[in-house]
Amino acid sequence: MVDLFLGKVLVKNNKDKDELDTEREIILRLQNRLLMLFFASGECERCQDFAPTLKDFYKKLTDEFYVERSAQLVLLYISLDSSEEQQEKFLKELPKRCLFLPYEDPYRNELAVMFEVHDLPSVVVLRPDCSVLSPNAVAEICTLGPDCYRNWQEGAELIDRNFMMNEEYDEGKMRSMTDPFRRLKYKLEDKKKKKEGRSAEEDMEDDGGAPW
Repeated sequence: MVDLFLGKVLVKNNKDKDELDTEREIILRLQNRLLMLFFASGECERCQDFAPTLKDFYKKLTDEFYVERSAQLVLLYISLDSSEEQQEKFLKELPKRCLFLPYEDPYRNELAVMFEVHDLPSVVVLRPDCSVLSPNAVAEICTLGPDCYRNWQEGAELIDRNFMMNEEYDEGKMRSMTDPFRRLKYKLEDKKKKKEGRSAEEDMEDDGGAPW
């Protein structure tokens, strides 16, 4: 997925319209995440009706007010608006955490052709390897809400790196606390066995050799 946008500029939908324009920034933002490409236009009435649902869906999966840890999910608005003013107006209806391509970037239309977008609105969900998980998830989002993220996560076999790192850290910490005691126990037991074995051999030698 990262390869799709290397060399491009992605803009944050925040007040300052911060840009992600370096390879490192793009990789950090998109790697090991599901990407929702939201194809829409502010002139489309169905897009306007769907926007609040999408905004609520995304906030409940990524906003710390709703979740302890943000879902590995990125929303990227692909504007098919007829003017930059129309794009700017529609962006106000979308989550502040979403990204978008600058209006002057013709890559917007190339993506629409690449993913065979014919109906608006369309939400194309991509796995981290750029393969299509859902060609249009609009109906699924409206029906299942945030619950459909779990289906996407399983369908993409997405690695929950935060969970794995915490789990490995906890297990490693527990092992580091108990290993010294276990090693000491085994050493003492092994030493005891060797000593007992040595004593038996010495007793046999004193008795004249073999026990029989």
